[in-house]
Amino acid sequence: MEEKCYLCKKLTLMIDLQLIDFMREELSHTPREFHRYMYDRILWEDRMIGIVGPRGVGKSTMVKQYLLSQPDTARWLYVTADHSWFATHTLTELADDLIKDGGLHLIIDEVHKYDGWSRELKQIYDTHATLQVIFTGSSVLDIYHGAADLSRRALMFHMYGLSFREYLSMFKGINFPVYNLDEIIENKVELPTDYHPLPDFREYLRKGYYPFSSLPGFDIRLQQIMQQTLEVDIPQYAGMNVATARKLRRLLGLLSQSAPYKPNMTSLGQELRVSKNDLPDYLAYLEKGGMIGLLRDETGGMRGLGKVEKVYVDNPNLMYALQGEDADTGNVRETFFYNQMRVNNEIVSSKITDFRIGEHIFEIGGSKKRKRQLEGDPKGLVVRDDIEYGHAPFVPLWHFGLNY
Repeated sequence: MEEKCYLCKKLTLMIDLQLIDFMREELSHTPREFHRYMYDRILWEDRMIGIVGPRGVGKSTMVKQYLLSQPDTARWLYVTADHSWFATHTLTELADDLIKDGGLHLIIDEVHKYDGWSRELKQIYDTHATLQVIFTGSSVLDIYHGAADLSRRALMFHMYGLSFREYLSMFKGINFPVYNLDEIIENKVELPTDYHPLPDFREYLRKGYYPFSSLPGFDIRLQQIMQQTLEVDIPQYAGMNVATARKLRRLLGLLSQSAPYKPNMTSLGQELRVSKNDLPDYLAYLEKGGMIGLLRDETGGMRGLGKVEKVYVDNPNLMYALQGEDADTGNVRETFFYNQMRVNNEIVSSKITDFRIGEHIFEIGGSKKRKRQLEGDPKGLVVRDDIEYGHAPFVPLWHFGLNY
């Protein structure tokens, strides 16, 4: 098969050859077989698209896959914002050169690594009506702050880590369809012949949420993501000093020991030796950085408006990274349910059980978990770990990993 021309020859008149060579090298190592759930949700035809999410969830791979799927890749350019070329050049210069050479599409990966990125993207949008810009950012805090400057210009999409379904497809070659919530709670999930999911599910809980889970040194890579988020991303955004940044790590460690944690700002502030008035900001930073999840109560009526009822570590992989074999099994189960269900559903706390989604309440437990807390509520469900099949009102925990 003839290799695609990534940029037509005339583009070399304006665009630096090192950028073109960099793009070719990046695309040559991009896997094409598996697409993340977000791939089909993004409105790729829009003039300016932002894809954000925690570090390591696969945003860069997805945008390169999209470029490779285009029939006319000669009019596309892919760059990363930390490329050495930008030490002496600007994004606006690059956009100007690309337009002059007939380019129509510019992908800027890791855009948060470029100072003043939102201001320049706004200028590019207003100046070049024929140029499409797609950008990604892992420093979610900085991206959200910059996105305010791009209001009415950029469509923003938030991307999460792998679902259990995606993990099975990507690494095990086992393909499940996406099941909506109603299908899951009605126990309509069908297993492939002779397949037993629980060993794979346990593996997923330890290291399946991130697409790099099959690479050597997974634990080291995950620790580096935490370090970068806690010691660089959040402090830079919030203007923290080194001592305060260390307290973020300490805060995350404390939360991981007791998550799901019902916030007590006074005792938590005393433990960390910080003002309890600062803690809500710290929790918000950790949430946007992909380190924790905040479960709100039912009073808000809309996602994000209720009072924070519980604090979770963002995903089970992080729990094991922080706690090792001391990670509490019950807490891991709740974390998995919350982590998977938040993507497509408005999940809140319940006064009776662990969670509420719409009219249904959910109690999470092991294979022997009973339905005592659900008595009198026909919409109540018991979510059991360590079972393959369910029957009303009992639903296997792993089924909820097939929702996206």
